[in-house]
Amino acid sequence: MNAFWPVELREGPVGLRPIRVRDQRVWQDVSRRNRDWLRRWEATVPPPPPGHPQNPRPTYRQMVRFLRAEANAGRMLPFVVTYEGTLVGQLTVGGITWGSMCSANIGYWVDQGHAGRGIIPAAVALASDYCFRTMGLHRIEICIRPENLPSRRVVEKLGFREEGLRPRYLHIDGGWRDHLVYALTVDEVPDGLLARWRGNSGIQSHHHHK
Repeated sequence: MNAFWPVELREGPVGLRPIRVRDQRVWQDVSRRNRDWLRRWEATVPPPPPGHPQNPRPTYRQMVRFLRAEANAGRMLPFVVTYEGTLVGQLTVGGITWGSMCSANIGYWVDQGHAGRGIIPAAVALASDYCFRTMGLHRIEICIRPENLPSRRVVEKLGFREEGLRPRYLHIDGGWRDHLVYALTVDEVPDGLLARWRGNSGIQSHHHHK
């Protein structure tokens, strides 16, 4: 069992909670609405070698079942992002490792209609503080396509360091894509990431000074 899961986290109108089977209708609505916007950033499974069958895309239920099993095994925290109680995206803490590394990575997407409101920075700050302060992880990594400027702005605003480029790192939108690696270690945020985020902008004042 995963001692750190399930958990619900909140900062003002922004919440993180476990993804559920009963989120299916809303999740599919949001995904469908954002399909074209998200296609450029979402990891895909590369085509199989010649002669191997292509695995069908998992159903929503299969995805949730997989995420839940990974969460129970302690390897993932599969959240949905909510804003004023409504599902507006997904944030997954994945690749949780202990031992001499004590690290995890974070991936996320948000409904384009809710982008730019400070929802994702708050969500990343919530998840990072939980990983650092409650779970005791040492390092968090976020990998972003160089072209994804809004996403890069999110992590730069939070003070993640750019560590370098991973060439052809993940398969996305039909090809192997370069990714920039951003990372943060716990000692770089002694007061926590939420405190830094509130100090930087705060979610309310976020729209006024771009």
